[in-house]
Amino acid sequence: MKILFMGTPDFAAGILQALIDGGHEILLAVTQPDRPKGRSGEPAPSPVKLCALAHNIPVFQPRRIKTPEAVEELSRIHPQVCVVAAFGQILSQEILDLPDYGCLNVHASLLPKYRGASPIQHAILAGEQKTGVTIMQMDAGLDTGDMLLQREIPIERTDDSQSLHEKLTALGGNAILEALSLLEQGKLIPKKQPEESCYAPLIEKSMGRIDFSKSAEEIDRQIRAMTPWPSAYTEYRGRQLKIWKAQPLEGKTGVCGVPGEILETGKDGVTVAAGDGALRILELQLEGKKRMGVRDFLSGVRLQPGERLGKESV
Repeated sequence: MKILFMGTPDFAAGILQALIDGGHEILLAVTQPDRPKGRSGEPAPSPVKLCALAHNIPVFQPRRIKTPEAVEELSRIHPQVCVVAAFGQILSQEILDLPDYGCLNVHASLLPKYRGASPIQHAILAGEQKTGVTIMQMDAGLDTGDMLLQREIPIERTDDSQSLHEKLTALGGNAILEALSLLEQGKLIPKKQPEESCYAPLIEKSMGRIDFSKSAEEIDRQIRAMTPWPSAYTEYRGRQLKIWKAQPLEGKTGVCGVPGEILETGKDGVTVAAGDGALRILELQLEGKKRMGVRDFLSGVRLQPGERLGKESV
């Protein structure tokens, strides 16, 4: 099919690559303007722009997609369908009506759960046992259009946002190819979303701060949801301590120690008391140091049982 594509981050680039590999003709890739990145602050292209340029696909980067100038540019394309994945701007009805088959959105959750910008992280935070992708017929609302196709996968206890992102990118690529095939055959059946929904707002850096008064299970989900960004963190002796990997310990519901207190240290992990249960830390990073496993970390930093992580640590 002749496709107008809209998207910005890695997830969207994966969907674009799947469409290219599937033999579809991408008429134009629309993505956000280059943004400052890294310590240099130099403008950097989005993953979608890089993917498009690598395949000689024209790129359009409007600051606002709803302006008359942007709409006029898109109206010249005459696509059969528009595929949208994590574009970052809301489309006007005028744009939604441009393609013959309208605009299909690839959303990384099982709608109506986790509408919004950060569905992957919020699914992990909530302790969901499964997630997936939804192919949706877009309307003028925020992820409120009719559902056309859903595919699901389990969320493993070891999944963090990065690993789940990679799985959902692959799943989303397969799902949009399946949906487009069914669309051409006239076999896609729209299904209204239930009115009950939950929203997944944008993840902020402050959401990575660990509150050890929460249960070990909740803290583990927070760590996995915040990896790789913004990362889960606490303090140790006045310095930021990032925790990259941990696991809640079974059978530790009645541990002695106040939340955040280091109970044990060893080559297999650092055990810390939580509000309910205990957490074994496996990978961590002290401010100014590299990320490392606990064995290497303890060779340079002497964490001691009885010390406490958090603002109270000195």
